[in-house]
Amino acid sequence: MKIQWTFVVGLIFALIIAIFATVNVDSVQVNYVFGEARWPLILIILGSVLIGFIISFCFSVFRMYGSKKQTKALQKELEAAHVLINEKDAEIVRLKNELRKRGTSGVVTEEISDNNEMPMPKK
Repeated sequence: MKIQWTFVVGLIFALIIAIFATVNVDSVQVNYVFGEARWPLILIILGSVLIGFIISFCFSVFRMYGSKKQTKALQKELEAAHVLINEKDAEIVRLKNELRKRGTSGVVTEEISDNNEMPMPKK
């Protein structure tokens, strides 16, 4: 839906620019750094719009590239965190099994639960 609204707004903006440009067809003097020339105002307007579009497009591409790079870095960090969590979970299960094999010889002072809650000390 957002793309449709963007397209409609862009189309309306292009129509306004086209009407504005066709009304202003007089020839105007353009001063360059190295000289001057006379151009139809319609070409000046359309050229300015085209240059503005190109500049904004370049900035948006740059921002998209930066955000994709950041997203990839965050995904790698997330995957590394998942691997670490899985390793720690496996270590917890291994240690619980080791404690169960040893039995309740009085060395264990906390209850070991299979859920992810903190162990409760015995009274």
